Amino acid sequence: MKIGFLYAGQGTQKEQMGKALYETYPTAKAMYDSIHLDDIDVKDLCFNGDLATLSQTSNTQPCMVATAAVITELLKEEGIIPDFVAGLSLGEYSALYAAGVFDFQTALELVRFRGLAMEQAVQGMDSMMSAILGMDRETLTAICEEASSEGLVQIANYNCPGQLVIGGETKAVEKAATMALEQGAKRAVTLNVSGPFHTKLLKPASDALAERFKTVTFHPIQIPVIFNSTAKPLAEGETVAGMLTKQVMSSVYLEDSIRYMIEQGVDTFVEIGPGKALSGFVKKISKNVAIYQVEDPESLQKTVESLRNSAE
Repeated sequence: MKIGFLYAGQGTQKEQMGKALYETYPTAKAMYDSIHLDDIDVKDLCFNGDLATLSQTSNTQPCMVATAAVITELLKEEGIIPDFVAGLSLGEYSALYAAGVFDFQTALELVRFRGLAMEQAVQGMDSMMSAILGMDRETLTAICEEASSEGLVQIANYNCPGQLVIGGETKAVEKAATMALEQGAKRAVTLNVSGPFHTKLLKPASDALAERFKTVTFHPIQIPVIFNSTAKPLAEGETVAGMLTKQVMSSVYLEDSIRYMIEQGVDTFVEIGPGKALSGFVKKISKNVAIYQVEDPESLQKTVESLRNSAE
């Protein structure tokens, strides 16, 4: 059995996330109690914040990464360590924590900074994102090129077959979505997000991260990380700092990342974090792999027991 951990991204946050873990496991309690960010109480937000507050980008990011890191450590205590890790957008930071690149505090400080930088980059911007369902990437790429006469629009997320997300300036995205429907897409769904994430419009956030990373210690990768913007592990000449700087304004190739992991022999995926969005993507990519999801004590125990039985 080869295990791949997949870390959820922004959009799956929920009220009281991690609270039951905190109340059940000493390790979870110790980790949440150790969090110290000057301008935000991550533990209180996770356990007591309403969904609107939790869904503000700069709040979502440290809360999601804190919970993902806690679950990673709880799985490690049970002897479950992945062979590969990947994450959707924000989830890439959780994956890098799992791979030993960041310690817990550094990961949280970085994603708090990232969230604030992303909010600042999109402030006052007339932008939107739309999920395009039931269309191939080649056709949608051509549509985006044509619709760019109205402004910037590009494919931001390659999630799974039949699910692509476009983002950019509002008029251009609206034109591309209309054209997609005219050319056979099943649906175009406007996403409730605060900016055109993973497009070139996020360059100010990318520049801010590049400066911030100059002060960060990046430890060697202990577990192969499949990066969003290349769908591959780190290549010769690439750096983690460079990949994360690029990631915030580049397309997320999640489908390609999952396919790469399967090609490397991964036959078991564990989605870490609230919800089952990534599990749904995996199911559409391959029917031949096992998929588990962990967000609370019940799903943790169920996953641990199933993986132990599979290993016997």
